[in-house]
Amino acid sequence: MTSPLPDPGAPLPDAAPTNWVDRHAPVGLRPWLKLARLDRPAGIWLLMLPGWQGIALAGAMQGRWPDPWLMALVFLGAALMRSAGCAYNDIVDRDIDAKVARTAGRPIPAGQISVKQAWAFVVGCSLVSFLILISLPPLAIALGVGSLALVAAYPFMKRITWWPQAWLGLTFNWGALLGYAAATNQISAPAILLYASGVAWTLGYDTIYAIQDLEDDALAGVKSSARRLGDKAPRAVGAFYLAAIALAFAAGILGRLGPGFSILLLAYAVHLGLQARRVRVDDQRLALTLFRSNAGAGLILATALAAGVL
Repeated sequence: MTSPLPDPGAPLPDAAPTNWVDRHAPVGLRPWLKLARLDRPAGIWLLMLPGWQGIALAGAMQGRWPDPWLMALVFLGAALMRSAGCAYNDIVDRDIDAKVARTAGRPIPAGQISVKQAWAFVVGCSLVSFLILISLPPLAIALGVGSLALVAAYPFMKRITWWPQAWLGLTFNWGALLGYAAATNQISAPAILLYASGVAWTLGYDTIYAIQDLEDDALAGVKSSARRLGDKAPRAVGAFYLAAIALAFAAGILGRLGPGFSILLLAYAVHLGLQARRVRVDDQRLALTLFRSNAGAGLILATALAAGVL
């Protein structure tokens, strides 16, 4: 006897019970919105914010505030590519997702959306994103196209390395380089340091996120930094975050940002420090809460970089 399919109107385990998709969206649209992770928007912020940070760094180094139109384009492009990336990830991982309690109710493993329909969704989002990309300077276009290799490889990393979180860091923070290039049509050492800072930041917050799946990942044979680190994960998160803070500070110093940057960077450091202090490998609910709080952390850093113009 087969178990009933998950209710498409029920919130997924890692979505807030009061998320707008499950409360307000038409029932027929909910599987598509969940495929795009619009019921869990933290990932959109975490993909978009490095782009804003790169734009803010470029602006501050040139003595001006970030370009709001460019920030809007980065936001829209990040939302679309996050949606496409999640659908692609779910296509690749559909067999694994079916074995993990937190992901078994996702639209593809739950049978709400077919693989063919999901591929059409990926292509549609990617085409609209490409139209946005070609409105940017040539170097930004090249970086955007180059990011596809990182995106394509990411779902397979959990099968071949204990550090898929590092690959996610390389992927999610590519926007720091792209945003900087969109504003300047070049790449400089401060932008590279900012990118490296973002990679370390992602290593920290995605290790926290992976704590939710420790038992299920072990049963499914999925690798993660949280599994590799075990009880050492909280200390490792602290080390990753310390590296992120130091590299961000180095980017600001090398970019000759004003004192407004250093003052607000302290708030970023406090935010990450409090996260690292609270991490527990046996508390999945807390892990999700701490992970979600990183949208605020990334926004603080973007604001600090913009304030460097003062």
